[in-house]
Amino acid sequence: MPYVNIKVTKEGVTKAQKLQLIKGVTDLLENVLDKNPATTVVVIDEVDTDNWGIAGEQVTTRRSKGL
Repeated sequence: MPYVNIKVTKEGVTKAQKLQLIKGVTDLLENVLDKNPATTVVVIDEVDTDNWGIAGEQVTTRRSKGL
């Protein structure tokens, strides 16, 4: 039973985009690793940009600087 956890910043990912990610990852595991889609679990976590850091800074700060 594959388990895939996708983490993205909480910046307006739509329901349709999440469905596309879930379907795409499930299809990829089936096609590449011959995994059963019925037992493939995909979880999407949306993380607030204050809780996501890159290069020692919060993403919120980096976005405000245009990075």
